[in-house]
Amino acid sequence: VKVLKGQDAEDLVLDYVKRMNRPYGAVDVAANLKGAVPKTAVQKILVALAEKGELVQKAYGKTSFFVANQANIQIIPAEDLAALEEEFKLLEEENKSGGAAVKCLNAELGKLKATPTDEQLDLQVSELTQAIRKADAQLEPLRSGAPLISEADLEMVDADWLRWRAEWVRRKKIFNDFWQLATDSLTVQDAAGLAEDLGIEQDTNEHIALERG
Repeated sequence: VKVLKGQDAEDLVLDYVKRMNRPYGAVDVAANLKGAVPKTAVQKILVALAEKGELVQKAYGKTSFFVANQANIQIIPAEDLAALEEEFKLLEEENKSGGAAVKCLNAELGKLKATPTDEQLDLQVSELTQAIRKADAQLEPLRSGAPLISEADLEMVDADWLRWRAEWVRRKKIFNDFWQLATDSLTVQDAAGLAEDLGIEQDTNEHIALERG
């Protein structure tokens, strides 16, 4: 920070105190001016300005405060104040309109950012094209009428079906024999209750038809 001296320093101190228009001590003024005027110089300048009538000095104990001389402050005419208020209202309306416009533009910007780029669209098109080709390849046998499973595969499925059906029938018979022995002394209602408690499910019509072949 450039350190000011002489008239430049005095002008800076006076301008600051007038602009703030509130009481300040030398320490506060020096601190607020960020060292542009040394503290000792600020004290001397404030006293000198008070002697010139530019500032009013008030002492509170050993500390002095300085404030702009209100008699030197220009009073703005009522019509000028009214004009300033009107100008302020216009600026406030413009500010609101500008804020609304900024909000709309931000919304549009958000939409644009959410829109895929050309590179992203190209990638999506490529992925969809590959998926379509894969699906077409899977559907081709159906379109051509070619069998989806060979005779050998069908025979293998039938053989597995017969083998596992026979195993199921055998195990079903073992269970029925065991269940008959276990519930022989029970009534039909008690046997049904026991089966329900054990979570035993009875065959459906589909199971019965399957067992009969």
